[in-house]
Amino acid sequence: MEKRNITVAHSPDADDIFMYYAIKFGWVSSQTIKFQNYALDIETSNKETIKGTYDINAISFALYPNIKDDYALLKTAVSFGEGYGPKLIKLKNKRLKPNFKVALSGENTTNAMLFKIAYPKAKIVYKNFLEIENAVLNKEVDAGVLIHESILGYDDSLVAERELWDIWLELAKDDLPLPLGGMAIRRSVPLNIAIECEELLTKAVQVAKENTSLLSNMLLERNLIRVDKDTLKTYLSLYANENSIILNEKQIKAIDKLFQIGYDNGCYTEKIKCEDYFIPQEYKQMRNL
Repeated sequence: MEKRNITVAHSPDADDIFMYYAIKFGWVSSQTIKFQNYALDIETSNKETIKGTYDINAISFALYPNIKDDYALLKTAVSFGEGYGPKLIKLKNKRLKPNFKVALSGENTTNAMLFKIAYPKAKIVYKNFLEIENAVLNKEVDAGVLIHESILGYDDSLVAERELWDIWLELAKDDLPLPLGGMAIRRSVPLNIAIECEELLTKAVQVAKENTSLLSNMLLERNLIRVDKDTLKTYLSLYANENSIILNEKQIKAIDKLFQIGYDNGCYTEKIKCEDYFIPQEYKQMRNL
């Protein structure tokens, strides 16, 4: 039987590469599905999701209410901040005016939504996240929001003006993890295939965690990631940890809180709860009756 080809867009960042590459290396496979992966920065992946380009996409959680009719939300390969997250950075001794110019990594990202709510007068420009630090250093912008590995180390002349984690806590008014990135699958994928895709992706994250040292070394040896060994270990502990394998109740509550905050601040036209948009796994059991 010919395998069904499923396209997957994920970011080239260390956490997404780590969570997917058990499939790429053949540690997790299927008799019926063949994955074809594409590495895109998160905002490009967000935009391609809006276009419906790929079957499965890594997305910013803040995007999901805008694509809910076309994509179901997966419960695996998730990244949350817990006491950490994106950072608003500036030059030391720089005083930011209310209408300061800031570089963000993309208009559909979670950090962009939270930033806009906290700084409604700021003048925003969008850049690839790898260009943001230099834009601040070169005084092209007054400040920038760093994401991904960039939060772990930046030029000594820069300082964090504010943590997006603190903005999240102020808006959420609850001790919940900050929902950053997840995955969504196109609704046109047959339900039985979608269920298997989620199972395979979940297994990939689980296998990755069970073989962290081996997989990390393989990624480093093949130059598949941008960071060194020590930075990779730290980064994975933040964004590809035990809580990345499958959503737990606290994380689900946090996503719903994010959607509520977006709705309350005019970012969405409808308030939704993520549990209404997961793949119905019970279909597999019903099908086998």
